Amino acid sequence: MRVAAIDQGTTSTRVLVADTDGAIEIACAITHQQIHPHPGWVEHDPEELLSNIRACLQAAGVVDAIGIDNQGESCLAWDARTGEALSPVIVWQDNRTADVIERLKASGAEALTLARAGLPLDAYFSASKLAWIINTLPAAKAALDAGHLRLGTTDAFFLDRLTGTFATDVTTASRTSLMDLETGQWDEELCQLFGVPMSCLPKILPTVADYGRVDGVPITAAVVDQQAALFGHGCRKPGDAKITFGTGAFALTVTGDKIARAPNKGLLPTVAWSIDGQMTYAVDGGVYDAGSAIEWARRIGLVSDLTADLDWFDGAPAIERGVVFVPALSGLACPHWDRTAASLFLGMSAATTRADLCQALLEGIALSAADVVGAMDAHVAIGRSIAIDGGLARSRYFAQFLADMIGRDVLATSFDERTAFGTASLAALGAGFALPEPETVSRTFSPRGGDNGKIRARFSEAVSRAKGWRDHGGQQAD
Repeated sequence: MRVAAIDQGTTSTRVLVADTDGAIEIACAITHQQIHPHPGWVEHDPEELLSNIRACLQAAGVVDAIGIDNQGESCLAWDARTGEALSPVIVWQDNRTADVIERLKASGAEALTLARAGLPLDAYFSASKLAWIINTLPAAKAALDAGHLRLGTTDAFFLDRLTGTFATDVTTASRTSLMDLETGQWDEELCQLFGVPMSCLPKILPTVADYGRVDGVPITAAVVDQQAALFGHGCRKPGDAKITFGTGAFALTVTGDKIARAPNKGLLPTVAWSIDGQMTYAVDGGVYDAGSAIEWARRIGLVSDLTADLDWFDGAPAIERGVVFVPALSGLACPHWDRTAASLFLGMSAATTRADLCQALLEGIALSAADVVGAMDAHVAIGRSIAIDGGLARSRYFAQFLADMIGRDVLATSFDERTAFGTASLAALGAGFALPEPETVSRTFSPRGGDNGKIRARFSEAVSRAKGWRDHGGQQAD
C-alpha cells in the first residue's frame, strides 16, 4: 500500500511517497514565489500553489491514499460557483491587520478570543485577515453580497478545487481565532467580533476523515503542518515535545485531553489532531523567524554555504563575547507577541567577523526557541528530551547550543521530513493501514552543564531593546 503526503509549506510544496514495505522518498519539490507588495505584507499566488500541488500528485504516481498538510493560518477568499480565487493567499507572517488588532485589544475583545479560541489577539491568526479581505477587496464584497463567497484557510481552497469538498480540519480551524476550542465548531460570537460571516466558512472535519477523491484516490487526512510534524515525530503522550525549524520555529507539546491555557506565558492551546472521535490537544509556542532569518542572511551575503558557514564554531558563544542577534524580521511571537519588534545585531566592533555574525545568528534563533521552551516548562510537564527537525537541525553547533540553553537532550535524526511523514501516517490511518517508522540515524546532543543564566539574561536584554522599534521611528514607509 502506498500513500502520498502533500506538504504545502510557506516556501515550497513537496510530496512524500511512503509504503508499507518501508520505502520512502520525496518524489517532487517545487518552490513558489514570495510576494511582498508592502512592508509587512506577505502573499502567495493561490493558483501557483494549486498548480504545484497537482504537479506533486502527478509525480507521486499510483497511490492508495493522499494526505495534505497546510501552512496553518494562511488564508484567502474564492468564488463558490467557479472556484476562482478572489484574493491572494495572505500568509501567516503577514501583519497588515496590526492596527485592527490593536483597536480590538483596546476594546477588551481579547478576553473573548482567549476564552473561546484560546488565542491572543494577533495578526498572525486568520480571522482578521479574512475580515480584511471582505472589507478591502471589491470582488470579495461583491461575492458576499451575491451569496457565493467562500472564505477559509488554504487547505479548504485546495480541497474545494481538487475534490469539490468545502471543508477544513479541526487543527487548522483551531488556528483561525474563529473556532471554539472545546466544541471544535465555529463560534458565532467570535465570527461577529471579527466580522467574518459564518455562512462563508467551510465545515470542520476531524483530522482523519473523508475529504473526497482526486482522480479516484481518497484524501483521508488534512492537518496543519506543525501538528503533522508532532505526529511524525511519534509524539503521542502528554509531555512529548518537538520543535520544527522551518521558516519559523514552532514548538509543540502534547497535553492529551486537557486544554492548557497559559495566556500570561504567551502560549497557545491548540488541537493536535482528532482521530476516531477523540480530540487530542497540544500547547504551541512559535518564533516567527528561523529559516527565514537564515534565508535573509544568505540573500545579503552574510551566509554563503549553509553547511560550511553554520555547522560548527570552535570558539566561545558569540553572545558571551558580546555579539547578539534577535530574530524579529516579522516581529516577536511567543512569549512576547510584539509585532512592533525589529531584528537587530548588538555588540559589534571593528574586530567582529562574518563568522561571529553567523554564530550570533544561530544563537539568536536557538535562544528564541529556548524562551518558548522555558514558557512551556513553567506550565506543562515537558519530557527530558525534545525532538527537532528542519534545516537548522542539521547544524551541530545549533543543536548543541540549543541543548545547552534548554537544559534537555536534543534529538536530531538523519530523516527530517517529519511533517510530510506525519501527514502520510495520518492518511494511512484513514485508509486502514499503518506505515513503519523510517530507518534513521539519530544524534543526541546533551547539555554540557554550566550556568546559562547569564546568556539568557543578556539575550533578554537584547530582546527588550528590539521591542517597539517599529512604533518609534523604525517603521519603513509603504
